[in-house]
Amino acid sequence: MLLIQAVLVAIGFWLQHRNGSDSVIPQHRNVVWLYLWVMALEWGLVATVRGAVNAQGFRLSDVVGGRWSNWKEIALDLAITVPFLLVWFAAAWLMHRFIGPDSAKSIGNLLPQTTTEIVFWIAVSISAGICEEIVFRGYFQKQFAAYCNSMVAAVMLQGLVFGLGHSYQGAKQMVIISILGMLYGWFAAWRRSLRPNMIAHACSDIWGGWLSSILR
Repeated sequence: MLLIQAVLVAIGFWLQHRNGSDSVIPQHRNVVWLYLWVMALEWGLVATVRGAVNAQGFRLSDVVGGRWSNWKEIALDLAITVPFLLVWFAAAWLMHRFIGPDSAKSIGNLLPQTTTEIVFWIAVSISAGICEEIVFRGYFQKQFAAYCNSMVAAVMLQGLVFGLGHSYQGAKQMVIISILGMLYGWFAAWRRSLRPNMIAHACSDIWGGWLSSILR
């Protein structure tokens, strides 16, 4: 799993530092196919995690933290997700202001611009909310905790791996996303479930893409 992440990081660095363009991808592109590829990759990683935990006699639901058994559990997860999202957005805003501008190539062409692209962006965001939480806050965080015998170290390490995985966005975003990933990690460790994380992650991604489509 770490080797797969290393390859993705290398591709991201290459996209940021290759010559001949100010954007990560060309202006004339079809991001719908890119979105479909990203979703396939994310669910492929989840399938890999599932195979790994099944081989050890566990289920994927054990990584997630179980399933909802009644509406009260759903309501509770939604209720605690709202204040967490407020903290998450505030932290993201403060870090953007504190770190300031950067010289990274634009990722604007990756964001949705048409109604069709917005629909697929929502699908990608939901997929990312589920899959990335399983991979990073579920699998990686539990593995790092076992290796380091420390949940604090596990939260920090998975956040670092998560941030590096966004190398295609440039150095500033890698730092910010690493810290936000650690915030997600703390939330998962406190709740002992990935369900609120999945909701928060999907909502933040949907909001980011929707807002960008309005501003453009």
